[in-house]
Amino acid sequence: MLEWHSIQFVWPSLLWLLATLPLWLGVYIAWQRRGVQRAWPSANMNTGATNIRFTRHAPALLVLLGLGGLLVAIARPQAILLLPSRIDTVMLAIDSSGSMRAGDVQPSRIEAAQAAAKSFVLGQPGQVKLGVVSVAGAAALVQAPTDQRDLVIQAIDQLSLQPGSALGSGIVIALHAMLPGSGLDVRGLIDGETTPPASTGTPLGGPKPAPTGPASGTAPLRPISLPKVPPGSNTAAAIVLLSDGQGNAGPDPIKMAQVAADLGVRVYTVGVGTAQGTVLKAQGMQMRVKLDETSLKKIAEITKAEYFSADNRQDLLQIYQSLSSKIVLKKHRRTEISALCALLGMLLVSWGCAWAWWRHGRII
Repeated sequence: MLEWHSIQFVWPSLLWLLATLPLWLGVYIAWQRRGVQRAWPSANMNTGATNIRFTRHAPALLVLLGLGGLLVAIARPQAILLLPSRIDTVMLAIDSSGSMRAGDVQPSRIEAAQAAAKSFVLGQPGQVKLGVVSVAGAAALVQAPTDQRDLVIQAIDQLSLQPGSALGSGIVIALHAMLPGSGLDVRGLIDGETTPPASTGTPLGGPKPAPTGPASGTAPLRPISLPKVPPGSNTAAAIVLLSDGQGNAGPDPIKMAQVAADLGVRVYTVGVGTAQGTVLKAQGMQMRVKLDETSLKKIAEITKAEYFSADNRQDLLQIYQSLSSKIVLKKHRRTEISALCALLGMLLVSWGCAWAWWRHGRII
């Protein structure tokens, strides 16, 4: 798709050549008035029929427009094109905490989420790999990215509710599954630990460590780290996080969203539930669970994605359908369109000449 307002010219001074078009139009009109039928022989000049007048001048008009397109091409126009990007991997991070038992979304939050997720999976192109992460007190990879839809559907059906909700851990696990070579310190991010530095000495009384590096012929093992990139710039991967937003375990989801943003991965968030919520009873206790949109909106904002809210099953289905087109980003790229203008001009000139030849047996 072309953004018309973005059109610029490499040689704008050559647009003055378009000023010759009125000259050619004047020559054609004078030719017609003199009765010289060389360019496009016409029907009777005295007829007042509108269709005859149109068909008499239409070939000339097409040629004139074609010449205009060719002259514009000489000025080397450039424009921003919206090009669909290829998405390779989508991870579904589904909240499977106890609050997803709530029935404010019928038949329950988790059942509605599962149905919508399966609809989303079946609507993806065959080349897109899909994975599933269960987000409870501890996030777990239920299904690694795969293009086998039956395995993904099976993983979604097998989700079971557990206490706790570690949204931040779910983001980290999904990132690690999509980008295994990113050098993510999964344990450190989830547990809040830092990787201990490598030892540079020999323990007293201990065995001498095996040499590494050029002298030993083996390179030291180091994680492959990806440099930080602009948020949302990774068009090959995306995460869809479905939750009621009530995280109470694991690392801060906002900080983990920043990790995703540094890797350019978008995290689309879908809030399931109602603002009023409902009361859950468990082990003789009552607790009101309601949709908490604050963190979900912030996660989507940080990663340059979008937040969606659904308080019923039909909304969830519509959201997942729209996500299919949202996830496939469009790249904004400035491209020279001289060839396109030249091709359009040639087609119009050829059309006009062919029309004149078909009707009158001659071009000039």
